[in-house]
Amino acid sequence: MSQLHPAIQIKRPISVSRNTHVVLPIILGALLILCLVISLTLGNYPISLREIGLVFHNLIFSADTMNQDKYQLILNILFDIRAPRLIAAALIGAALSISGAAFQSMFVNPLVSPGILGVLPGASFGAALGLLISDSWFGVQIMSFTGGLLAVGLALFLAKVYQGDKLMMLILGGIISGSLFTALLSVVKYSADPTDQLPTIVYWLMGGLSMVDAQTVTSSAIPILIGITCILGLSRYLNALSMGDEEAKTLGINVGLIRFSLIFFATVISALTVAIGGLIGWVGLVIPHIGRMLVGPNNTILLPVTALIGAIYLVIVDDFSRLLLDVEIPLGIITSLIGIPFFSIILKSTKKGWK
Repeated sequence: MSQLHPAIQIKRPISVSRNTHVVLPIILGALLILCLVISLTLGNYPISLREIGLVFHNLIFSADTMNQDKYQLILNILFDIRAPRLIAAALIGAALSISGAAFQSMFVNPLVSPGILGVLPGASFGAALGLLISDSWFGVQIMSFTGGLLAVGLALFLAKVYQGDKLMMLILGGIISGSLFTALLSVVKYSADPTDQLPTIVYWLMGGLSMVDAQTVTSSAIPILIGITCILGLSRYLNALSMGDEEAKTLGINVGLIRFSLIFFATVISALTVAIGGLIGWVGLVIPHIGRMLVGPNNTILLPVTALIGAIYLVIVDDFSRLLLDVEIPLGIITSLIGIPFFSIILKSTKKGWK
């Protein structure tokens, strides 16, 4: 892979100071930590910051500073229920947001989302099929991940088979693949037991983190973080792709390899989000626009900022889903209710970010 000359970052002028590259991610990172800490205190069983401090003090120093029964109860709530859920929310928000930002830059289209190549319908089909035939939650997650990869594989195959503009063929391949797996998902739902399996499938596809546990987070966190890191590492090459294939090639960029790498990593982390929490829409479409409005289209700063904003956003939305009503509201419903009007408002102003 040819090295992109450091002096050539992006064709369009970016009005972002050097300090922004460092200061803004630090501020957002601190805000994310603050949101996570505050969210640990929220729930049907309120826990104060002092009690959380005592629990960690006991864990670190093997002290005995609070009632043992209460200590064990708070410990279980924090580490078995709330912490895995909050970490999962942050990972999903970051993964969907950075995938959406990468796809929008790659296709130079503000309407592109992580589902453009069919990964979300494919992962949803795999998960629904897993819920239908598997008794293991881990098996459901594996099938969800596999379904997402198959859907994108089909989109790439169709794009390679048919002649024409590569980007356009890729998008059309994604539309065909997504439609196919959406139809297969309907077949699975039609075949499911309406008294038991169908409600489970429908509820899970609405998106939510009520079934997340420590094992799920542990098994998914590493590949998601690796995928995010790899996308961040390709940010400068993504800047070149956003100028067009011909201009990228003149800079010595292996366009095919870079595009395939970005699609692969974005697909993996997007499929994993469905495997963890079901179908959570609008995050990968809306959050990149917020990041672009703040820092412009330069992906070296846009991608980390977008990932952090997405993590903060979904942690806060998950708090609302747990606390707004007596029953938990599926995450996908809340993100849609927020995303649809918000996107319609900001869509006009986001054109500035591409200039």
